[in-house]
Amino acid sequence: MDWPLFLTLMMGGLGAMLLAGLPVAFAFLAVTIIGAWEVLGGERGVIQLARNASTTVANFQLAPIPLFILMGELLFQTGVAHKAIDAVERVVTRIPGRLSVVTVLGGTIFAALSGSTIANTAMLGSTLLPQMLKKGYAPTMAMGPIMASGAIAMLIPPSALAVLVGSLAGISIAGLLVAGILPALILAILFLGWIVLSAIRNPDLAPADESVIDMAPAERWRPFLIYVAPLSILFAVVIGSLLLGFATPTESAALGSIAALGVGAGYRALTWQKLARAMLETVKLSVMILFIIAASQTFAQVLSFSGATGGFIRLIESFDLTTFQITLGMIALLLLLGCFIDQVSMLMVTVPIFVPLSQAAGIDPLTLGVLYLLTMEIGLLTPPFGLLLFVMRGVAPPQIGMRTIYAAILPYIVMKIAVLGLVITWPPIATWLPGLLN
Repeated sequence: MDWPLFLTLMMGGLGAMLLAGLPVAFAFLAVTIIGAWEVLGGERGVIQLARNASTTVANFQLAPIPLFILMGELLFQTGVAHKAIDAVERVVTRIPGRLSVVTVLGGTIFAALSGSTIANTAMLGSTLLPQMLKKGYAPTMAMGPIMASGAIAMLIPPSALAVLVGSLAGISIAGLLVAGILPALILAILFLGWIVLSAIRNPDLAPADESVIDMAPAERWRPFLIYVAPLSILFAVVIGSLLLGFATPTESAALGSIAALGVGAGYRALTWQKLARAMLETVKLSVMILFIIAASQTFAQVLSFSGATGGFIRLIESFDLTTFQITLGMIALLLLLGCFIDQVSMLMVTVPIFVPLSQAAGIDPLTLGVLYLLTMEIGLLTPPFGLLLFVMRGVAPPQIGMRTIYAAILPYIVMKIAVLGLVITWPPIATWLPGLLN
């Protein structure tokens, strides 16, 4: 079978199963089994799949995934994150679009503690959205910052998807975890600038709120010192241990989970029921991710032995494209896929082809990893199937429709694409901070 036909059947079959509503893990495994049977020698191919699955899932490098998820779930289930957001709100005063600014600051802080875009968005939406709408904020001014800053959790460690990208693409996990920090901070600054500028140009979007100013300084700052300042210990444990070389990504994730457990217990917010819920949610997400990873190596082997990987690379090379043009092509395809499929599916479909292609084109692995994270982050927010759009719809009042949600996120998507272009044209944004690990 010619490789173009085989590649079309594999990708088309996967797409058809996803459109039919089959869970990603099962759809991906089914396509891999069929491909292994066809290309790797029938029963021997299926046996090889089982061997690869056992070897891949037993990889110690994947241990940070459940540990990072557990870290965020502990903070979310114990309510520590909600108290931190309330504390941040008290200290932010006398600034246009105050509550939207609080959303970005709080979302960035929680992103550095949870690593879950869904939990980040749901927490911000349930905590701040009703308050903003009650105070007269325009729905677009209220919802846009929630979704945009909620998605930042994909870039800032602890990020389970960063670990997944690093593992699948053969990129340094520690380097990739650190590489997303600078782009994430640039995004947060752009969001803040846009919010303040919009509120100044049109005060009706975010009416002034003087309620916090009436508080005494001690009343405003005391919750911040109690609920926010101690959380910096978590960030220092995870990132500091990586930057200083004291711990591997797995060890830093374990330390972060222990620290999150200690924080919950220290605030007397940890109960057996909350711990059980955090563990259950961690197991659900981890099993889904690891189930897909189990078939990843065989999927790449099937594409390689069928000639699809090599044939596709030779086809691209025949066009005599520059590295910049190849990068733009990969980004365009990832952005298109992000409109229709989830982030893990984007990885599984493209990594077996894009990684060899980027190596042939001379693209830096860390830059490729950050571009993956940024495009997946944008994919969470792009219509019609951006996951965070539906999370927002779930927490928004019934009278707010999807058209308003699309309008709310549009300027933030433009800013994210601008940062994506900045990373492409100036890769040190992605590579400078990881260079400190060496």
